[in-house]
Amino acid sequence: MIVGLLRSLLGGWTVVVPVIAVVLLALTWGRALPGAVVALVTLVLAGSVLAAVHHAEVIAHRVGEPFGSLVLAVAVTIIEVALIVTLMADGGAKTATLARDTVFAAVMITCNGVVGLSLLVASLRHGIAVFNPEGTGSALATVATLATLSLVLPTFTTSKPGPEFSTAQLTFAALSSLVLYALFVTTQTVRHRDYFLPITRQGEVITADDHADAPSARAAVFSLGMLGLALVGVVGLAKGVSPTVESGVTAAGLPQAVVGVVIALLVLLPETIAALRSARRDRVQTSLNLALGSSMASIGLTVPAVALASLWLSGPLVLGLGALHMVLLALTVVVSALTVVPGRATPLQGGVHLVLFAAYLELAVNP
Repeated sequence: MIVGLLRSLLGGWTVVVPVIAVVLLALTWGRALPGAVVALVTLVLAGSVLAAVHHAEVIAHRVGEPFGSLVLAVAVTIIEVALIVTLMADGGAKTATLARDTVFAAVMITCNGVVGLSLLVASLRHGIAVFNPEGTGSALATVATLATLSLVLPTFTTSKPGPEFSTAQLTFAALSSLVLYALFVTTQTVRHRDYFLPITRQGEVITADDHADAPSARAAVFSLGMLGLALVGVVGLAKGVSPTVESGVTAAGLPQAVVGVVIALLVLLPETIAALRSARRDRVQTSLNLALGSSMASIGLTVPAVALASLWLSGPLVLGLGALHMVLLALTVVVSALTVVPGRATPLQGGVHLVLFAAYLELAVNP
């Protein structure tokens, strides 16, 4: 009986781990954590990431693409936004650049790290990575526009000292971000859904997966609830270990921006794993939907949220990038455009994106 119980628990780990994560979150919230507890939290956090990926894939299989990747991207980003606003509310003036650092980290991780890994895995495994340039190109154009409006323009505006928007400018950036994101989602899911579906090497759209029967509606709804629970656990536990991360960053003499990088790496783990699994199955378009969709959602939802939060937050809100990061962003946009145009990629393109990602990490640690 005990053996059977253990097997059932192990078989249902994707249900058990998110519950454990939320319980652990409730027990540790707002408390200083000793080293042993931090290690336990990190272990449960990793399990919650894997559980989130599992439930996202169940939902994606039920609703199909591109809705599946959209669900995961939006769910993770909403909770990421809540984490950023919470940390800003708790941290005062020292977190003035946290939103900028986290959003820019998300852009670099997704557009270079996730895209590079996906293209590399798919091209090495299947000879060449194929995707739809129409859909991917429109996603990239939206990401580039959102990043420029929200992260580049504040550096050059003169209405307010420093790389900050005035109230009117911030309102415009927030509304523009929401409008662009809503327009993209409408394009992706309604008007031109076929642009965002995986394609064969002959350019034919793959409208359905053939590897397994779709789960029932009841199973999909259950997975949706468990996905939300797992993501609450991921981001909440990430906040719990963030003081340890901040202390480690300070002790190592690293820039404060590294905290934003670590937060973005933690919360983007579910999308990264899901994208790599899709790339292994030769569904590169799904991987790119996840990567660029997450980048877009990170900007399109974070900027309006922090703009609203700035009404009661006392500290400044610094959104403008420095010259170094603007160069990396511009190079990322140019390289991404050259990658997208042919609709096919080799390991070289994947390697180029990964080198850009490595350069970003190196310059974040050693600017």
